[in-house]
Amino acid sequence: MSDGTFHVPHPVNEPVRAYAPGDAHRASLKARLKAMAAERIEIPCVIGGKEVRTGTKRQVVMPHSHREVLADFHVAGQPEMRAAVETAMKAKPAWAAMPWQDRAAIFLKAADLLAGPYRDILNCATMLGQSKNAYQAEIDSACELIDFLRFNAHFYQQILQTQPISSPGIWNRTDYRPLDGFVLAVTPFNFTAIAGNLPSTPAMLGNTVVWKPANTQMLAAHYTMQLFREAGLPDGVINLVPAQGAEIGRTLLPMRELAGVHFTGSTATFNSIWKTVSDNIANYGCYPRLVGETGGKDFVFAHPSADVDALVTALVRGAFEYQGQKCSAASRAYIPRSLWPRVQEQLIETIRALKMGDVRDFRNFVNAVIDQASFENIQGYLSHAKDSADARIVVGGNARMDTGYFVEPTVIEAKRPEYKSMVEEIFGPVLSVYVYEDAKLDETLKICDEGTPYALTGAIFSQDRYAVEKMSARLRGAAGNFYINDKPTGAVVGQQPFGGSRASGTNDKAGSALNLVRWLSPRSIKETFVPPKSVAYPFMSEE
Repeated sequence: MSDGTFHVPHPVNEPVRAYAPGDAHRASLKARLKAMAAERIEIPCVIGGKEVRTGTKRQVVMPHSHREVLADFHVAGQPEMRAAVETAMKAKPAWAAMPWQDRAAIFLKAADLLAGPYRDILNCATMLGQSKNAYQAEIDSACELIDFLRFNAHFYQQILQTQPISSPGIWNRTDYRPLDGFVLAVTPFNFTAIAGNLPSTPAMLGNTVVWKPANTQMLAAHYTMQLFREAGLPDGVINLVPAQGAEIGRTLLPMRELAGVHFTGSTATFNSIWKTVSDNIANYGCYPRLVGETGGKDFVFAHPSADVDALVTALVRGAFEYQGQKCSAASRAYIPRSLWPRVQEQLIETIRALKMGDVRDFRNFVNAVIDQASFENIQGYLSHAKDSADARIVVGGNARMDTGYFVEPTVIEAKRPEYKSMVEEIFGPVLSVYVYEDAKLDETLKICDEGTPYALTGAIFSQDRYAVEKMSARLRGAAGNFYINDKPTGAVVGQQPFGGSRASGTNDKAGSALNLVRWLSPRSIKETFVPPKSVAYPFMSEE
């Protein structure tokens, strides 16, 4: 073991490729898309570095062309889940004992592999399997995941270097070790970067992980696992077990060895996880760390002084990029009566010009929602708005699933701020707008803050700095990520650490050192160089 003091390469955010016509990167991406769309692969579980085929299989289809099957993946049952925990526990001593810089080097190598030969692979898997267009895939499965891997190594180093003060004759130190047990990572369909970050962050810090990806993200999850293995990740450190969520909860959450859960998904599911852990609290070897990023009903609030062009651009991009299937997507907007005619006109014109269709056609801004269940849920909100006296469809409102799960970008004008689509999470390309009277700014700010249980992201638009300060103060608790004159999506690792509170999660801020601290167990060490050899203290002496 070397005695050198090491510093990881200083991270910078990965540049985003444009994939413009004539660009060699565009040609390369299109060639990979064609090749991957033409094949049908088999995806095994990966437990202890071994490929495990259970025989129980489910399909991965293209949401935008649901008759095209991309893969068949093997579903883990209880035996495979228990084997994954056993393997993780066996792998842990050697992994935890490995010098931190060697663990970090594996994930830094993964970042470079992703920036190079794996970039097209993971981007195309995300495009085809999750129906993201080229730009949305690039900022997610390439740039954000690369940033997570590089910045997390940097944050890890910063944490290790944070040491206590020492008084004369004493040397105080802080030692950081992984948690006691295994970490369960439960990841969502909508971001390949999140799916890669949730298992890799605890692993970098010396934990071993059981990773349960979303079924609708399995193609990209498979290639992410291949990426980690090619980077040199030892067997058993991350174990990939596609499984039914309820079965994971019944089997793994009550296990004595559970050290923590790293979760992104619905509020209801996280509530269920929390309850199961609570019910089993006396059984654990330690108190499990629960880190969750959950639902949102993200807002855009416009002041009468707002720049209408900037506001409309933010609404359209914030609400309809990746079909509104972002935790941070703009889902509700509060627009002053004085601006609404211009905002409405521009929204209609802009949205009607958007193209919708297959991700392989790069002209399409909007693609498909993830699956039939999501399609039917969104369609229910559209039908309700069409039939309700409290709502009006401003633009869009139609959906079809003959070839793919396509829902038109839709704007609903809600006549009441508590209307169904203004307060419930939809997770689709639906923006609900409440038009408020200019004189009722304070009242409407209160409604915005208190109208939903969530507090994930939000944005305000104003050219009046006094109004910016007032609105920011009133909405301080309404969003963990708050934007001024910008859309409420697009958080960048190291720049806008991501997470919210209330029903939106534990606000442990992925993309910062705060998240890493949750996966470490610190030990305070005090060394006295010349210890006392007498029990008596000076105050005990006679006068």
